[in-house]
Amino acid sequence: MIATILMAGPAAAQSDSAAQANNPLANTKALNFQNQYTGELSGTDRDANQLFLRYAQPFSAFGGQWLMRATLPVNTFPEAGGGDTTGIGDFNVFAAYLFDTGNPAISFGVGPQVTIPTATDDAIGSEKWSLGFANVLFNATNPKFQWGYLLTWQASVAGDDNRADVNIGAFQPFAFYQLGQGWYLRSSGIWTYDFETDNYAVPIGLGVGKVFQTDFATVNAFVEPQYSVATEGDGQPEWGIFGGLNFQF
Repeated sequence: MIATILMAGPAAAQSDSAAQANNPLANTKALNFQNQYTGELSGTDRDANQLFLRYAQPFSAFGGQWLMRATLPVNTFPEAGGGDTTGIGDFNVFAAYLFDTGNPAISFGVGPQVTIPTATDDAIGSEKWSLGFANVLFNATNPKFQWGYLLTWQASVAGDDNRADVNIGAFQPFAFYQLGQGWYLRSSGIWTYDFETDNYAVPIGLGVGKVFQTDFATVNAFVEPQYSVATEGDGQPEWGIFGGLNFQF
């Protein structure tokens, strides 16, 4: 692992495995199935849903170590006249260069990201090509409590001129408290800000997860209710439930 806690014995190994199961920069392949249900969108009485298929892969390039993460969403968004639209959303991928922090328990990466307009319907995608960056920190110096963040920004550079420009920042602070035997508490709400409209949402989550080993992967299952302590603009999440099943190989 990139961020390895230096401990000894079976209990320490189990604790380390549980901690690293939530490390977005772990030096391992990962396949994640995650779902973000939004129970209420601001300015409406409608709900929405996003199912994320995510794959992470470490690789070497330009004399250093990198971590690539690709995400393909399946979006269900409400239509203006009633009903919902469901389909594949825009494909996003980033590659973070992993810096040597001098401490094996602290991982830090930064690199470019691109979003490709792959949506199967105009209502569930931006119809824009966007470029930006991603910055990730994961601190596992404490075997009980791990924390960090994912910071991203992207702006549109090409695409349908009739669609609104994209200029969005997202900050995801995350924290994990190990309870023992693979169980842990978690918080990982994604705060967003739209620089085009000044709309924003600040969700706070508190959930629980369980990490366990199988013959082929480390499995991480979790569920996290979230509530937005501040929103601005229509279509922002008021409350929701984030859940997932992650596999590290």
